[in-house]
Amino acid sequence: MKKSVYSLVLMDDVIKAVDEQAYRLGTSRSNLINQILAERLSCVTPEMRMREIFGQIAELMNSSFRIQEQRSPSLMTVKTALEYKYRPTISYKVELERVPQQYLGTLRVNIRTQSAALIDMFHSFFAYRAKLEHSYLAGLGVEGYSFEIGDGSFSRRLINTGALTEEQAGEAIGEYIKDLDRAVKTYFAAPEAFGENAPVLEKAYRALLGRYIV
Repeated sequence: MKKSVYSLVLMDDVIKAVDEQAYRLGTSRSNLINQILAERLSCVTPEMRMREIFGQIAELMNSSFRIQEQRSPSLMTVKTALEYKYRPTISYKVELERVPQQYLGTLRVNIRTQSAALIDMFHSFFAYRAKLEHSYLAGLGVEGYSFEIGDGSFSRRLINTGALTEEQAGEAIGEYIKDLDRAVKTYFAAPEAFGENAPVLEKAYRALLGRYIV
């Protein structure tokens, strides 16, 4: 979204209040003024678009997820615990693009544990999951699937088909996180039986792709 530089003459008390609010929100003075004017004049800003997407994601998260407050308007993190020994935490962090083009943003999944065995299991699951997603998306003619597996982390770009409204994009991301979390928890609950459970989970993922591609 194009921006230009303008000069404004404002009261010192107004600037002080703006600066204090901008600090609380983790944004800049100019960006906050831009948001205030846009809302007053019914213009859509990237922040408004991201807020609508995150609001829809939040509505879809059930009681097993905990939404973590973020200071940046482009970030949202939800956390949950695995039913595995010490109940390690899994976090799903969504970072949206201010101006989406090929991608809506990035999803990063992290596991909080010091167990090397648990991290190896995490890597094994996401290697399987990434291969599955790439295969199904390629079969639908969707290009641009991009992922990375690190030390106890998995990240993938969220594809922008250009066909979703903000509300639909939020629903698509939220449903994808829920589907992915269901698969993760199924795997960790009984890794030795995952071969039996995988077909059911793959069917659920195909059903999700029938509604949304993200």
